[in-house]
Amino acid sequence: MITSAEIKAAAIKAGADLCGIGDLSRFDGAPKEMDPRELFPEAKTVIGMVFRIPRGVQRGIEEGTQFYQYPSMAYGGINEIYAPAVLYRVGQLLEDSGYEAMVYRNTGARGCVSDMDGSPGNTLSPEEQIEVNTQAKSKTAHHRTVQYTRAARDGQVPPDLQFHFRLAAVACGLGEIGWSKMFLTPEFGPLQRVAFIFTDAPLEPDPLYQGPPLCRKCMACVRECPGQCLDKKESIKVYIGDKLCEWGKLDEWKCYAFYTHGGRHYNPFVPKEVWDANENGDLNLLEGKCEANEAEIMKVYRALEKYFPSWVGYNMAKCGGCIRACVSMLEKKGGCMHERFKTPLRTSGKAWKMDR
Repeated sequence: MITSAEIKAAAIKAGADLCGIGDLSRFDGAPKEMDPRELFPEAKTVIGMVFRIPRGVQRGIEEGTQFYQYPSMAYGGINEIYAPAVLYRVGQLLEDSGYEAMVYRNTGARGCVSDMDGSPGNTLSPEEQIEVNTQAKSKTAHHRTVQYTRAARDGQVPPDLQFHFRLAAVACGLGEIGWSKMFLTPEFGPLQRVAFIFTDAPLEPDPLYQGPPLCRKCMACVRECPGQCLDKKESIKVYIGDKLCEWGKLDEWKCYAFYTHGGRHYNPFVPKEVWDANENGDLNLLEGKCEANEAEIMKVYRALEKYFPSWVGYNMAKCGGCIRACVSMLEKKGGCMHERFKTPLRTSGKAWKMDR
């Protein structure tokens, strides 16, 4: 019989940086539309793997000099190439031992509820919608949900189900959720991606993380968000097993717009004159002149479409950076990333900002 120790050793040998194992009962209370047990009812165990993001791919964004390494290496490279190869190897070991391996890579699916905020229905994905609406009207539009998905049998959840990756990583004992809603590990802070395998192998689960708090509640993520998308006081609370997970209330859609477009002070790819003109008020959302909604987000994407660099299918991060704010604070004395690197990520003392 395959053991948890053998699975972890195989994952590390194949290239994962960390591996944890959770009991699927830890998903009790999850909405049915986001409960991974609906994918594989016979599964007993979830295997979570962590793949570190090299801090160096944040360097260009931190200093406003190089943006595409982060989406191409830390998104595309891990999600589409590196992590799937590791999942495949560990899945081989499970299936050679007589157990089924349901591998699940990052960005693996969208279902009847949004992978952004869990809302049902026809939620938008702006960058793909532009292409569909203007060039390929005969195709099914790409959204944050699968528009026309229907259950194949009575009582079944419609395909393709999307569970909460960060909470699944908590369920595997790998770390905790920070105020920014980012998943934090003791080893890498917020700098990782995760991927999973669901299996009917009866593996021994790891305990939930109970070490020193990883999030310092310093609110640097709140202060450095250019869109002010994170609430400083109001939070979301859920339980994984007996572990409380809490993060600041986040406007996911506003965050979506600022992450990809940054605003005038963080986007060197859009000329200053475009921000100044703000034709038809299309950039009001990024200029802090309106609330976030689908119509305003689509205005931003259409107005800035021609200034929208993208590599390997992933958007370029241009915002001030909750991740980098978090790394900077965790590198200070007492944080979980203290003394990991010989020099700090932030050498100037504060994040860069364009003077315009």
